[in-house]
Amino acid sequence: MKFIQLLSFSTLMICSSCDHFLDEKPDIKMVIPKTVNDCDLLLNDYATLNMGYPAYGAWGADDYFLTKENWESISNNDQRNAYIWADEPYTDVVQWQRPYKAVYLSNQVLETLQARKEGSDDPLYQKVSGGAYFYRAFAFHQLIEVYAPAYEKERAASELGIPLRMDAGIDEVSTRASLEDSYKQVIADYTLSINRLPIQEPRRGRPDRAAAYAGIARVYLDMARYEDAYHYADSCLRLRADLMNFNTLPIANELPIPRFNMEVLFSAVSTGAGPMAFNLAAVDLSLINQYAEDDMRKQLFFQPNQNAPDTYSFRGNYDNSYSQLFVGLTTSEVYLIKAEAAIRTGKVNAALSALNALLETRWKTDTYVAIKESDSEVLLEIILLERRKELLFRGRRWADLKRLNLEPRFQRTLIRHVNGEKYELAPNSTKYAFRLPEPVIDLGNIPQNKR
Repeated sequence: MKFIQLLSFSTLMICSSCDHFLDEKPDIKMVIPKTVNDCDLLLNDYATLNMGYPAYGAWGADDYFLTKENWESISNNDQRNAYIWADEPYTDVVQWQRPYKAVYLSNQVLETLQARKEGSDDPLYQKVSGGAYFYRAFAFHQLIEVYAPAYEKERAASELGIPLRMDAGIDEVSTRASLEDSYKQVIADYTLSINRLPIQEPRRGRPDRAAAYAGIARVYLDMARYEDAYHYADSCLRLRADLMNFNTLPIANELPIPRFNMEVLFSAVSTGAGPMAFNLAAVDLSLINQYAEDDMRKQLFFQPNQNAPDTYSFRGNYDNSYSQLFVGLTTSEVYLIKAEAAIRTGKVNAALSALNALLETRWKTDTYVAIKESDSEVLLEIILLERRKELLFRGRRWADLKRLNLEPRFQRTLIRHVNGEKYELAPNSTKYAFRLPEPVIDLGNIPQNKR
């Protein structure tokens, strides 16, 4: 059996975690969905479709650091290696397997719907198919960001992307598509979802059209296709532009950011916080000092770390959780995509408008002074700094480092110090594409990332 054997267990897990209409069927052959309503219920499987996305990138980024004692306390060797970018075999398949569970379920829904030619104009049919395309696009993109190199137009056709599983079969041999084709598939899926998803979706965890606009805007930003990123970010904000006023949040709460808050367009979390857990990760004082005193994020995101002087623990989790990292889509991220894409395409006023709209909701009431910078190069640096400060611990930093390292002026060498040893990750290192788990390589006979 090939690499996809790793997904056979996922098949059973998907079936067992769906709503009661599947649980009541005793024969495993009967769990295949047959109706549009069945498919709609399948997409309510929050544990499969909204949870378990890769965290290796977040663990390798510079949002945090670990003390010697905290690093040594981590029992999972892959997590310890991810922190220091060790070029060692990874054995934990969960980071790889869980997104492909979402892909499998999405493919199962799409195959069921495509077999039912009749009713394709029905609103429920359109919404369910749009949701399946969205989930597949989101899962593929999460995998690309961790396991593939940064996108460069001139090299993408020759770089390795990810296996693109396009049907629900588990016996077909997987091959790695090119990075170019991997991104093309994500864009194609998001585009189909935009055309089918409703403008409003009342069920938490399910995507709507604004979420699809946000997802594809994120993809185009990764690809440095700034005109497209601007267009889709703007389209998203025309549908959903809500921002929390940080002055109204319960600052005394241990986790002051509410779950499923008004900014969340699509809720998604990682497999686990790992080294970035509240009691392990520390944020350096130099980053804390980037926040102005009247910036409410300074109080809402951080609290002093008792175990490491002059450092802080992060408490601004958008899933209101200590155990997982939020990696979903939010309006606040979209404002920053719009601002960066605008300034990179000569739209200074649009960049200022988007940036100021966001920051005004982050500062203490009546203290924010709007940014009026007209120099595009200076304004870009301001926007990138605000992106860094706003999206901390939100699964964006690894992808940002990869794409910004392609520009010499923004290149950054990451440094870790552990137990007297110094570890470095150079700009554009091949290590920015994490090694695939060894069981995947061994069973699937697919190529490992180059080193």
